[in-house]
Amino acid sequence: MTSENIYSFDRRLLARMTGALGDDKTIGKICADLGQVFGEFLPDLLQSETGLDLTIGYAGFDTGLKSALIRKLGDGVALSDCLLRNWCSDFTISCDSPAIITMMEMLLGSPAESIEEPKPRNLSGIELDVAAIVFEKVAGVLKSAVNAAGGFEPIVGKAYNAESRPAPDKDAEDVYAACVNITLGVGPVLSTFSILVPQQTLLKTTIVFPKGIGQARRQKTAWAEQVEQQVRRSMVELQAHIKLEELTLAAITQLKPGDVIPFHDPKDVRVDVKANGRDLYVCEFGRSGARYTVRVKDTYGTEDELLQHLTR
Repeated sequence: MTSENIYSFDRRLLARMTGALGDDKTIGKICADLGQVFGEFLPDLLQSETGLDLTIGYAGFDTGLKSALIRKLGDGVALSDCLLRNWCSDFTISCDSPAIITMMEMLLGSPAESIEEPKPRNLSGIELDVAAIVFEKVAGVLKSAVNAAGGFEPIVGKAYNAESRPAPDKDAEDVYAACVNITLGVGPVLSTFSILVPQQTLLKTTIVFPKGIGQARRQKTAWAEQVEQQVRRSMVELQAHIKLEELTLAAITQLKPGDVIPFHDPKDVRVDVKANGRDLYVCEFGRSGARYTVRVKDTYGTEDELLQHLTR
């Protein structure tokens, strides 16, 4: 045998022969069964925990290489890379950003009728914290639906924006996957979350319907409180702005290292403290030991108003 008569093996054919690629009819049936589980089970689960009026339904599936499917989701989504022992070592959950933004606004007290549908965008750190909780609930339903041996809990990776997804390992094989799409209606907003799973895993999976479908819905309890507490624990970068004495443009252009610009206020120096571009507090400038500090004198709103400002 010479190099002239050696031919590369067709990748799709090899994947089909080794059980890593299925036909659309087979994959579609599994995806539809999984979508039905989410459609029947997840609304009761989320509504009983949050008190929010949510609608969920199966929205079809896509197939292809996993990297291409993730790119197809676009930039305005949050992602989480997950694993479930004895089922799949690498699957991904995504959710459109408008659903997360709206859900958080409603959980923090905004009435549905006052919310305008937000445009897809990168989520803030606090919003990603909320997305992580949503991903945990989705992964929990998925675990029940695939009935993996051993009863292990899914490991849900940190939520991140699509543009922050790390570049794939050049040595890692890009697998054929299916993207199961589920509509998620939150108040006036209709978005989509998706589960991307290697086809090799799906072809070995039998979908089961977990018990508890149709359970009584309760008022907003543990999960909503968890969201609120997560928001309150999130770290926020504060910025202090001090007004300096006015100078002419000519004087400003001539400043050199070592020159001093006085504060505008001659006595108690006023400091405006901001976060995410929004005013939070009026403070006075001071010092404690070796560190410069600010002392809060007044706020720009109530505690709930400050939370609303910080999370948008």
